[in-house]
Amino acid sequence: MDLEKLQEDFIRVFGEGGETSCYFAPGRVNLIGEHTDYNGGHVFPCALTIGAWAVVRPREDRRLCLFSGNFPDQPKREIELDGLTYRKEDDWCNYPKGVLWAFQEAGYRPDHGLDILYQGNLPSSAGLSSSACIEVLTGKILLDQFGWEMDGVRLALLAQKAENRFNGVNCGIMDQFAIAMGKKDHAIFLDTADLSYSYVPISLEGMRLVIACSNKKRGLADSKYNERREECERALMQIQKARDVKSLGELNTEEFEALADRIEDPVQRKRARHAVTENQRTIQAVSALGRNDLELFGRLMNESHISLRDDYEVTGIELDTLVETAWKQPGVLGSRMTGAGFGGCTVSLVREECVETFIREVGKAYLEKIGYAADFYSVSIGDGPQKLS
Repeated sequence: MDLEKLQEDFIRVFGEGGETSCYFAPGRVNLIGEHTDYNGGHVFPCALTIGAWAVVRPREDRRLCLFSGNFPDQPKREIELDGLTYRKEDDWCNYPKGVLWAFQEAGYRPDHGLDILYQGNLPSSAGLSSSACIEVLTGKILLDQFGWEMDGVRLALLAQKAENRFNGVNCGIMDQFAIAMGKKDHAIFLDTADLSYSYVPISLEGMRLVIACSNKKRGLADSKYNERREECERALMQIQKARDVKSLGELNTEEFEALADRIEDPVQRKRARHAVTENQRTIQAVSALGRNDLELFGRLMNESHISLRDDYEVTGIELDTLVETAWKQPGVLGSRMTGAGFGGCTVSLVREECVETFIREVGKAYLEKIGYAADFYSVSIGDGPQKLS
């Protein structure tokens, strides 16, 4: 990102005067462990070197003034710091508003307003957590601008609260946690049941992570995300009549199969089966990486997609086309959808010498079948949110 141009854009929108600061927060990709974070299971995400930047300047009044370079046709929004409420017409601004609301709920009271210009290079509605990126970025801005102290875990929890209770998306903790706690060249092995975590070095010598964006537009709040969560909760309630467990993540595959017939609804049974088996796959995948067994890691990625397609039913023709075409390409160890599903992105583990052919052939097949193009990103694993010099 050209920070000098970002500063120029800020002056064009907000005018001259005052000292500005720049900040960055990454997007994230989940390598494996999808739809497990709200089921008490493990996830394995990493932060990326693409994400969102912000230029910030203090104001003398109590207004939050927001502008996004990604939506240049929209005017800047002026929002009073007090009495914050969700308004559909505020569109993307509800994400930073929600974070400010969550901070105030936790007792953090800003004594002045801010001008903030955001600019990101994450594809919109792609499953790389652009909303969580903006939330964590806003939280980092608030902490620095007002001198508040908070660790990354607490920041992630407040950002999640903003998404859950202010924006009405019943997401788990993974997205905000992965972004707030990101570490260069490491993925995060996170147990969402108790937020215990460890950093796992990712050595991809000779390999690349390639993200394919389907470009199918979808809003997470409007998708069936919340429906899937409710189906898992109902399945868990029926299992709890036979066994004392707090979450599906406490069960291994054998334990689940012994209890599966307790779940009367076959659809809810499928949803729960995915949550349990995906958690086990994630544990196995981290173990495989520890042995530098990328072949096994890739196979587990493939199995993850099949489960998301057949048991959880969140893929769709766009993601299935990208993944099933990827499986046929030379040099591909594994490929799966990543994110909530219903559109968004896939992540593939591809040998470096095959990346160019991979992008060309998968892109060609996708365009022919779907009728519009996918976008591709060869990505690196980066750090969490930061203030930039």
